[in-house]
Formats: sequence, structure tokens, C-alpha cells
Amino acid sequence: MAQASITDLYPSRVTDMPSITERQDPALWCDLNAPPPGPLTREQLAAFERDGFLFLPDVFTPDEVERFRMELSRMANDSELRGKEETVLEEDGEMVRSIFRIHRLSDVFRKLAKDPRVADAARQVLGSDVYIHQSRINLKKPLYGKGFFWHSDFETWHVEDGMPRPRAVSASVALTENNEFNGPVMVIPGSHKRFVACVGETPDDYYKQSLRKQEAGTPDLESMQTLVAESSIQAPKGAPGGVLFFECNMMHGSTENLSPFPRSNAFFVFNSVENTLAEPFSGKEPRPEFAGERDFTPVGDL
Repeated sequence: MAQASITDLYPSRVTDMPSITERQDPALWCDLNAPPPGPLTREQLAAFERDGFLFLPDVFTPDEVERFRMELSRMANDSELRGKEETVLEEDGEMVRSIFRIHRLSDVFRKLAKDPRVADAARQVLGSDVYIHQSRINLKKPLYGKGFFWHSDFETWHVEDGMPRPRAVSASVALTENNEFNGPVMVIPGSHKRFVACVGETPDDYYKQSLRKQEAGTPDLESMQTLVAESSIQAPKGAPGGVLFFECNMMHGSTENLSPFPRSNAFFVFNSVENTLAEPFSGKEPRPEFAGERDFTPVGDL
């Protein structure tokens, strides 16, 4: 699709002044009066539409979680995989921060991406079939695992990948306990209904820096104060096997892990097959496919 045919409804990083505008698209793309079949109830879908996130405990069994953890450990300790671009190290160059494209690199995580408990929930929310825009495992090592600064995923995916509309949902599967000490995801309920346009031009090949430490595409202090004053900050927490679903424009972030225990999550981004990528709205070259897939094969066909 030619970029000229697409109007940029969510411009960002184009002026020297930040701004907050109302979202121009629905957060829930299905009819609440007749929701499509799937694991989420009408009440849960309504809560997702209102808050922008939904945490479900005990979605996966302890045996399933143990299998996921074993696969995570195998991948994190694979010397060949460590040398691939999909593996992102912390700024110290030693500790593994994230491994991307796990639905392509691992049969275990490919099957997890297709699991109806997550994929069908995404189909319900987005009102269409879905494909994997991005997948990864995030590892926060005990005491030293670094955080992720406040951001809207959609702002990044729109500007850097060319995602036209906010019609994507993330599913974060807890492989370890997420508690107040090990850097859980923090969210601002309702912030998905506002779009924060950020300042600062996107540098060339910015993903090489941003996947370790993001600076461009992060909100300013005044915008954050406005969002929180209108709502609150919450940190959905729970045991391994829980799943946090959150809307792609949700303002979220996490702190470093100061606990003596690890915090790990398997992360899948489901994008609507009706919202496939155009050229990046930054005018830059698109990020590599491990960060923003351009194979739009429905997840059920992987």
C-alpha cells in the first residue's frame, strides 16, 4: 500500500511541543452486545474497553509454565542465539534483556502464540483474525535487570514500523511471579483513550539503541502528570501463569528488578490482519522484521 494513500491520524515526533489528543479509533473492535466466541466474557471485554488492560490469573498451569521457563533458559543460554540480532543485551553488554521473534525461533513459543487462551482473546478484542506483529521474552535478572521507561507501544509501532491504527493488543504471559519488588508492568488505566505526541526526531537505525534504552518516543513530564491526575498508576501483579492483556496505546512502563529473584515474561503482540503495516510514519527505513513483522500470516497458520 502506498504511503501517500494513508493519512497520518496520529502524528508524533514531528514538532518541538508535545500534545495530548483524543483517540480516533475504538479500543474494543467487537460488538459488546454480541461479542464473538472466545475466552473473554462480556464483562471482561467491557473492563478492557474501559481500562485498557485486563489481568487474568491462572491461565496456564504450573506444568505449562515450567515448560515455558525451561525453553526460556535454553534460549537465554544458547551461545549461537546470543550472537543473533534478535537477542538484545543490557547496556553492560553481558546480561540478556530480551529475545525477539520467539514465535519463529522456538516451537514451544510458536505453540504458545497460537494457544486459544491468548490468540482467541486477541481476536475477540480486535474483531478480526490476527497475526503476530512482535514476540519476545523479557528477562529481568535478580538485582540488576533494568526497567522500561514509560511509553505507548502504538506510538513506536506507528512512527517506526508504520502501523496505521491502534488495533493491536499485547499479551504478557507471566513466567515468574510479578510483584512490587521485581519491576512489574505499571499501567495508567484509561490512558489508551488519549494519544501523546512526543517530541524529537527519530534517529536512523534507532532500534539499536531503543531496545536497550528508549528515549525518543517517550512522554514528557507534563503529559505524564496530566494522564495520572486523570486516573492513577496501577501495577497488575500475580503468580506465574497469569496473563496481562493490554491495549497497544496504553501508557505503561516498569522499573528495574531490585529483588533477589528473576522476573520473566513471554510477550506477544497481536495485530489485526486489517491493520497491516505501511511505511513508517517517521519517513525512516522500517525496523528489522524481528521488531516489526511484515509477514502478515494469521497466527493460526504459523
